[in-house]
Amino acid sequence: MDVISTAEAPDGEGFAYWREVNAKLWAPYDLRCDPRGESAFRAQVGISDFGAVQATLGCFGRGGGLMRQDGQCAEYGVGDLKLYDTSRPFGGEFAPDVPTSQLLLLRFPRSLLPLPAKDLRQLTAVRIPGSSGVGALSSQFLLHLARHLHELDPADAARLSTLTVDVLMAALAHALDAQSTVPPGTRRRALLARIHAFIRANLGDGDLAPETIAAAHHISLRYLHSLFHQDGHTVGGWIRRRRLEQCRRDLAEPRLSARPINAVAARWGFGSPAHFSQVFRGAYGLSPSEYRRQCAAETGKR
Repeated sequence: MDVISTAEAPDGEGFAYWREVNAKLWAPYDLRCDPRGESAFRAQVGISDFGAVQATLGCFGRGGGLMRQDGQCAEYGVGDLKLYDTSRPFGGEFAPDVPTSQLLLLRFPRSLLPLPAKDLRQLTAVRIPGSSGVGALSSQFLLHLARHLHELDPADAARLSTLTVDVLMAALAHALDAQSTVPPGTRRRALLARIHAFIRANLGDGDLAPETIAAAHHISLRYLHSLFHQDGHTVGGWIRRRRLEQCRRDLAEPRLSARPINAVAARWGFGSPAHFSQVFRGAYGLSPSEYRRQCAAETGKR
């Protein structure tokens, strides 16, 4: 990930530097700032190569703001989605009463969205709520992906780029009440991606079960199992694998070396220490305590 920051600019020239950076990165913005705040202006952007994704859909991770385009204007909060077309005039503002805002932007060619241009225009600068339903599940997926993007190799990023467009397509189609325009395969992949994001967000809940997952996504339990079966997994197996991955990460973290192993297991939804030890050994060939000691010894050699 490439990071550009106003920290690179001389004192007092941070905003002028940022105007120039934005014009080169995205579109020829006429960026403005209250003169009283220019001296304290700070900004940073992290840019990752993410396959074909290059259109502009935004999701606030912190703060809020508003967007105007095509005669429409809407305010946005954390988790809300907004679509806008950088090839046409648009305007936007960050919430002036919030000291720090954080915005995730995904840019992609309009040709990747199999929705008529007239339908897309209906959605520009329209708030897609991130508080419930498809909007919430989609924004959770996007924000979770953004937090872990630095962990992906180029091949994984390219695959997830396609999946991300599928998720966005389903959210936009849902907002238009035009699900029939989205290919069935795309709807399935987008739904599965949202289910994966939901599971990751709730791994620590010991009561997480196929029944609750199906209910949260308004699908039958049978269809949920079918979605995972088509990918060669079971629901319970996929949940267990994700929990084990998180436990293994915590056990390898030196800063968590004083945390009891049963607390690590409980944090990620394992209610029985004995069961956790058994499935951990089955997955990695070592007990949790053996794995922790091995990681500590390897860290000590560096």
